[in-house]
Amino acid sequence: GIGYATAVIVFLLNCEYNVILSWAFYYIFASLTSVLPWSHCDNAWNSDNCTTRDELRRLRQGANLTGTSGSATLTYGNATLNGTELSALSAEVNASKVIYPDPVTEFWERKVLGLSSGVGEAGTVKWDLALCLLLAWIVVYFCICKGIKSSGKVMYVTATSPYIFMFILLVRGVTLEGASLGLDYYLNPKWERLADAQVWVDAGTQIFFSYSIGLGTLTALGSYNKFHHNCFRDSLIFAAVNSMTSFLAGFVIFSVLGFMAHSQGVSVEDVAESGPGLAFIAYPEAVAQMPLAPAWSVLFFIMIILLGLDSQFVGVEGFVTACVDLYPNFLRRNHNKEIFIAVVCVICYLIGLSMVTEGGMYVFQLFDYYSASRIVMVVATIECLVVAYVYGIERFLDNLIFMFGFENGLFKQIFRKTVKIFWTVLSPCFTMAIFVLGCVSYSELTYKRKYVLYEYPAWAIGVGWMLALISVVLIPIFMVQRILVTPGTFTERIRVLVTPHLRQHQLRPNEDMTRTVLLEDEFFSELENRVEDKDIPMGPLIASSNVPMDSAGLNYSHRISGKDPESLNRLLGAQTGSNPV
Repeated sequence: GIGYATAVIVFLLNCEYNVILSWAFYYIFASLTSVLPWSHCDNAWNSDNCTTRDELRRLRQGANLTGTSGSATLTYGNATLNGTELSALSAEVNASKVIYPDPVTEFWERKVLGLSSGVGEAGTVKWDLALCLLLAWIVVYFCICKGIKSSGKVMYVTATSPYIFMFILLVRGVTLEGASLGLDYYLNPKWERLADAQVWVDAGTQIFFSYSIGLGTLTALGSYNKFHHNCFRDSLIFAAVNSMTSFLAGFVIFSVLGFMAHSQGVSVEDVAESGPGLAFIAYPEAVAQMPLAPAWSVLFFIMIILLGLDSQFVGVEGFVTACVDLYPNFLRRNHNKEIFIAVVCVICYLIGLSMVTEGGMYVFQLFDYYSASRIVMVVATIECLVVAYVYGIERFLDNLIFMFGFENGLFKQIFRKTVKIFWTVLSPCFTMAIFVLGCVSYSELTYKRKYVLYEYPAWAIGVGWMLALISVVLIPIFMVQRILVTPGTFTERIRVLVTPHLRQHQLRPNEDMTRTVLLEDEFFSELENRVEDKDIPMGPLIASSNVPMDSAGLNYSHRISGKDPESLNRLLGAQTGSNPV
């Protein structure tokens, strides 16, 4: 059930994530002009009230405000702007606080998204965005269709090139006037925010997402390594590089936000955005004020695409690997895997079309907020408990040390104690605490649309919770299913199902064979093939076989081997009710 739950979460993430890449592709194509289209208000999609930042700054410095709570008139010199919506404000309003639609926001909401009034108004598909989404999926398919070797070669480019672009943007950012304002805001944390539960929830969710923890994707990619590959070393390098990359990206972003705040005469907090607004509103607005703006815009969004493709490769490859391991005999034949990858990409694309309609942003936010945020913590907690207390933490540690080839010594002792306390206590407690904090601080989803907070209707919130539960509910469903199909009393079924089924290389020294099923490697592939052909799951198959047991159902001292035809027949016949040979 845990495996199916993680596969569903990864699938939903794949559907959602490529939509971000489609936006980035759209911005690249829109940047291929001499003047960025979001730098002025002379476009067909701009409203009558569209005001550039320069105009607004001049207005704020010497404007006169007249009007009622319904509308207002701003006058500066010979310039007069009418019709500002002030329904949410009082009749007496400071002119410096009046908010006008700017060309960057209008380009994002009116041109790119074609944003409707709410999630209930899906509108039509934005075919320019749909083509960008199609391009993103085509790139993903051709990069991973040949398996991990082809995607691995592509990642040499997609994983290293962003650092080149990031360094170029960093040099440009820190040399801008006012960059120090943004860096000061970035490097001086507000420690009082640590008392806010939502901060911890957001931080935990971000760590899980950026590291792909608990989703099985890293496990899937790691399965292609050699048996004795030191993935412990890789994990340390991966964590360090990931954290340093995020830290470096902060300098790139906040140096430019400081420049934008300085040029507008406001604080950094006033120009900083969260979510998609940071990459598609705040940063493009800052780029529009630079010399050679189109070039910097293209550079920035190429970096976004390369970073996004890496994450998408991992997600799709992880989901495909899980499916291939589930049905190896079929999906590994001929070109079946390539066809299956194409089918996955097409299905994800079709689902993604719902997020590139006029109401698509609201659908995207539902996926982003519910399908893979807090619910991942539940899955991760269960994973920790199963590994530590069902499979056995000591057996798990022995497996790791055997794979890594650690020699006896102080490091080995420290490694055992550290990993043991994390898997048995700290990790499950931390992940569950984050989930509980998330539930306590939970607030229903909203979206900031045209400077007005849009609240989702009750039925949309219900759909969001369905997206959240569709994955984690598989864990108890499959648990109950396994219990029902396993013979014996209820206690015997539970004890049989929580007994590890191991192969020779997984056994520890002095393994207690009364608590373990030993599956011999020789002829084991034949057994697997015949089981797969009949679509028989291995767990119930072993549990319901006629292998000798004691009254508790746990004396598996008999070795299950393909050498004995009758043993093989009993294993298969126990499930099918017939003689398979």
